[in-house]
Amino acid sequence: MPTVMVFAPVPQLTVTIEQQPGDRPELHVHPGGQGVWQARMCAGLGASVTLCAAVGGEIGAVAAALMNSENMTVRTVQRQSGTGWYVHDRRDGSRDTVAEFAGDPLGRHDLDELYSTTLAEGLRADISILSGPAAPEVVPAEVYRRLAADLGTHGRTVVADLSGDHLTSVLDGGVAFLKISHEELIDAGRAADDSDEALVAAARGLHEDGAGSVLISRADRPGIALLDGEALLVDLPALQVVEHRGAGDSMTAGAATVLARGGDLKEAVRTGAAAGALNVTRHGLGTGRHDAIVELADRVRLTPVAAG
Repeated sequence: MPTVMVFAPVPQLTVTIEQQPGDRPELHVHPGGQGVWQARMCAGLGASVTLCAAVGGEIGAVAAALMNSENMTVRTVQRQSGTGWYVHDRRDGSRDTVAEFAGDPLGRHDLDELYSTTLAEGLRADISILSGPAAPEVVPAEVYRRLAADLGTHGRTVVADLSGDHLTSVLDGGVAFLKISHEELIDAGRAADDSDEALVAAARGLHEDGAGSVLISRADRPGIALLDGEALLVDLPALQVVEHRGAGDSMTAGAATVLARGGDLKEAVRTGAAAGALNVTRHGLGTGRHDAIVELADRVRLTPVAAG
């Protein structure tokens, strides 16, 4: 069984209100955040997952209990301040934010304990996924550089799904596989637009800056992958969308799980694309049946990007 460590420094408690037939509201309470959603998908694809996180306060106690009820091993560090949360209302079909709190910035002692825990688990795992916080100020970007560098120095494979200063930092440390959205590249000034030419150039720039391979998601258009220097279009027939959130996290998790069990880069990209596509058909984030993802992965087309 492949082993995956997910660095989810500041998970959140998520509360969602939905409307059921008969005018009856329904409340859903889950642990969430990028790392939790990635870990959930990795576990669903058959990996043995260890999630490393810092939690604190009453909200943190609830989030930790819920994470421990899922199909993963959870290594938590008790932080001095409270865990983040959000409340979303979906009763009218759209997602409206009632209130949210990203969480307090991690203190120095919290970071030291979490770093040690994460490094130990990452050294044991086949793959380490470095996920980001709900708000950039909650976790210092430098932590990602250090983790990527320390794990890479000891021969571990690092996958990252980050943006902004956290992206710059993890590239400085070196990362084997990077997943990023075209919106994040444009926002960072790394791509002028969402054209094939602009995104391929951005992928090559990311490779020069420290990413071994790059996978760029592009909403409802084919993604872009840069694998062993070859630029490819990643195309999968669209599915009906129920919830678009979490698709990118499922894509990262699908690719990481394949790499953890020794699969090649193209299989990893196909599986990641299939996991992301299936996630949009479901309300649960980071979810999807393994057999459906396998079937969809066979339908993902990888074609060379035409020279511009």
